[in-house]
Amino acid sequence: MANLNIDSAKERTFDAIVIGSGISGGWAAKELTDKGLKVLMLERGRDVKHIKDYPTTNMYPWEFKHRGELPMDVQEANPIVNRCYAFGESAAHFFVKDKEHPYIQTKPFDWIRGYQVGGKSLLWARQTQRWSEFDFEGPARDGFAVDWPIRYKDIAPWYSHVEKFAGISGNKDGIAELPDGEFLPAFPLNAVEEYFSKHVKVNYQNRHVISARCAHLSKPNQIHLDQGRAQCQERTICERGCPFGGYFSSNASTIPWALKSGNLTIRPFSVVESIIYDENKGKASGVRIVDTNTKKAEEFYSRIIFVNAAALNTNLILLNSKSNRFPNGLGNDSGVLGKFVAFHNYSAHIGAEVEGFEEWATDGRNPAGGGYIPRFRNVYKQETDFLRGYASGFSAYRGFKHSYDGFGEDFKAGLSTKEYGPWRVGSHMMGETIPKETNFVKLDNSNKDAWGVPLLDISVDYDDNDEKMKKDYIEQLTEMFTSAGFKNIQPSTNHQAPGLDIHEMGGVRMGRDPKTSMLNKWNQLHACTNVFVTDGASMTSTSCQNPSLTYMALTARAVDHAVSESKKGNL
Repeated sequence: MANLNIDSAKERTFDAIVIGSGISGGWAAKELTDKGLKVLMLERGRDVKHIKDYPTTNMYPWEFKHRGELPMDVQEANPIVNRCYAFGESAAHFFVKDKEHPYIQTKPFDWIRGYQVGGKSLLWARQTQRWSEFDFEGPARDGFAVDWPIRYKDIAPWYSHVEKFAGISGNKDGIAELPDGEFLPAFPLNAVEEYFSKHVKVNYQNRHVISARCAHLSKPNQIHLDQGRAQCQERTICERGCPFGGYFSSNASTIPWALKSGNLTIRPFSVVESIIYDENKGKASGVRIVDTNTKKAEEFYSRIIFVNAAALNTNLILLNSKSNRFPNGLGNDSGVLGKFVAFHNYSAHIGAEVEGFEEWATDGRNPAGGGYIPRFRNVYKQETDFLRGYASGFSAYRGFKHSYDGFGEDFKAGLSTKEYGPWRVGSHMMGETIPKETNFVKLDNSNKDAWGVPLLDISVDYDDNDEKMKKDYIEQLTEMFTSAGFKNIQPSTNHQAPGLDIHEMGGVRMGRDPKTSMLNKWNQLHACTNVFVTDGASMTSTSCQNPSLTYMALTARAVDHAVSESKKGNL
């Protein structure tokens, strides 16, 4: 019996364990296996294999039973996830349904999740911008949050590393607050977007409208062909899963690459209950999971653990990883675990009509979504009554005129006209929120999920800084649209709850001081150095750029350090 137990433990022992299979988890697996480590990837959801498990990817609109819409009973049963723009008949199977995975909302929070191999990398908007020195210096300059333990120069080589492999399209724009990267050709702006870009360049100092940078293979390099990926077909139905691998996802890129090495084992249907801490060795020894099908608990062991379960689930796992040494959660000597959660403010929009440009119409689709306006507020100095700043999306489009009058043949004729209407432009705000101790998550030990894990209680909200920033966005974009000659300008704000931006960050923040942070400059837990956190939970502040590229770079950098330290016998 003793030998059987030993053999069983050996079968469940790996060089490294990666919790989560989304963007950062996929990168952890890829980098670890590249370095020769035997890796176990744990995913709480089902398996999704590239191409094979994209059931709607090649369907035509008329092949959907409800023409892309979801039945009212499904929408009513899922009021949270139904607010997400991509939750429709073509992609609903990649989203968590509200009742299946409940959580507590002390304050309203729309927690959008995708539990399957690949996670939300199948669903993300694929926008990719580097952070700049201004972003990493932000907390030190204004005193909110704690100082980042790294600066741009520390991560810049790793941005290059992941950009070359993932495939990022964009232009070399030469903007200090938005550093250039290793780019494939950009997707061009259309005529109206280009007009606005030139107008802003001439009439505004330190403001730019550029082609949005995105994780699409506009022109694949050999490294992308080696992954089995092909050029983006510009279908813009990416949330269905791309059979061409035209955009970056764990399923199309990092996971198949890691599997090809022979060093990766994937175990889906595995809810991580906690990380096991060895009191005698003073470090983590493994992970305890609950099989979602059998409800049976199992343990797996390794000398290195990467926690990449996505920001809030990573907080949940660490909070639930209690021991005599860490009664308040693994590594939580500082007491800040679960606190200083932040997100992006997407609650303001503006639209307008454009006169002229009638000789132009849009032809085809742009997977980059159009233009991007980098942050221009409080970059070089504090110039407003709010802290930090915002970026903006910007796009122009032109559709056909349609008449909805009449019945029968008259109604049909009104819908089928090929006469173009006027150009329209639109923008949405992407604001940085300030990490605060009052924005936190905690465990609700009186309520547990189907696998016996405490539910997460989320208490996150906007503040006065967010409202001032939103007001400034409306004022500045209105002024810029007016200056450009746009007409019928219509700003709008909504009261969407935090979370719908799907950019939640923090709770396990990096920092220089173990008394005020959870992770060091290498994304290691200060108090348990063989555990690494490189997803959104690790972020000290949020900037206003889309965060996924930074997660990738932090992950590759942390793996390099982890393997180096392991070889020295320090882990």
